[in-house]
Amino acid sequence: QVQLVESGGGLVQTGGSRNLSCAASGRASSMFAMGWFRQAPGKEREFVAALSRRAATTDTYKHYANSVKGRFTISRESARNMLYLEMNSLKPEDTAVYYCASVDGYCSGNACKDRRLYRNWGQGTQVTVSS
Repeated sequence: QVQLVESGGGLVQTGGSRNLSCAASGRASSMFAMGWFRQAPGKEREFVAALSRRAATTDTYKHYANSVKGRFTISRESARNMLYLEMNSLKPEDTAVYYCASVDGYCSGNACKDRRLYRNWGQGTQVTVSS
């Protein structure tokens, strides 16, 4: 089990930037694969970005939804158990509650984009992009 707490949400204008943070605490094995999801009103929760690690290695991989590729960057500060999402060139359609999540174990490839694989979730932070 791991506890996740997001921060950094708020109101931003179209074209602006916003940085989200996720503080993780708990079992280390629940931090090997972590990601960001978002949910807009009336829509299902969707994958945004994930950062995974291969078992028995320190190799890390980043995965992005097509809608954010080139605009968002996921990163991690392992020493502090922090996960970040840097969001640039924001659009009104990026408006949503953003959730930090982690897998109990590892994921690879497109599996890291499947929200059903994620067992631990934060409470979410609202990002609103004004037009």
